[in-house]
Parts: sequence; structure tokens; C-alpha cells
Amino acid sequence: MNKVILMGRLTRDPEMRQTPSGVSLCGFSIAVNRRFAKEGQQTADFINCTAWRQTAEFICKYFHKGSMIAVVGNLQSRSWENQEGKKQYATDVVVDEAYFTGSKTESGTIGEHGEYSSPQPKSNNGFGDIDNMGFQAIDGSEDDLPF
Repeated sequence: MNKVILMGRLTRDPEMRQTPSGVSLCGFSIAVNRRFAKEGQQTADFINCTAWRQTAEFICKYFHKGSMIAVVGNLQSRSWENQEGKKQYATDVVVDEAYFTGSKTESGTIGEHGEYSSPQPKSNNGFGDIDNMGFQAIDGSEDDLPF
């Protein structure tokens, strides 16, 4: 099985290209924090990713350098000879799915008109607008509980 799931920040703006036959292709890299690091230090891996077709167009439209992104895909290795005749190797993640992570301002995503959208404010109780959810407030004494 070859499946990769990563979450991190884009290290540069995605680059959109097209094949000679007109298929969209997007290249980008993400910085993914390692789970374990030396005390007081955060270590990241920088992973090259490639997306195709609608996924490529989605990423290029809504993500930019610094945006948080989650991707699902597979590893693909390739090799070639450079100009000196030396064999070169690369491993990329071929992205099948891409997701927003965190709030819009946290992920660094921008709207279609270039503006940041802030998340909806929460009420002080952390449960959103309870009055519109059909719940009744109780004073906390056990005598008021319906069971």
C-alpha cells in the first residue's frame, strides 16, 4: 500500500503549469513538523508535492506561501541523468486530495478578492449560540435536572 497523509505549511507559492496536451499541473512544497525533536527545537521536513487537474487548480487558487494545508496522496520516485551523465533521484508526493486546515486566518487562505476572512466569533460559553439551538439553560442544581 502506498498512501501518504501530510499536514504542514506551504514553503512557497504553488506553481501552475500545463502539459503540452493542456493538463493542469501544480508543484509546491510543504514544511511538515516532526513529532519528536530536541528539547526547545522544532524540526521540519520539506516535502515536494505535485497535484494534477482539478486538484492542482484548487490548490493554486486558494493556497499560497505560509498557508496550512493537509494533503492525501502517494509517494512516487523518479530518476534521470543530469548534464554530466550522473544519475539523479527524486521522491515526490503525488497529491490526490487537498484540504484546508485550521481557521481561514490561521491557515493563511485568502478569499477570491484577495481579502482574509476571519472565523465566526464564538460566544463566551464555547458552545456557539445556544439560544438558537433549542436548549434551555439550567441553574446547575440537581433538582432542576429532567431525569
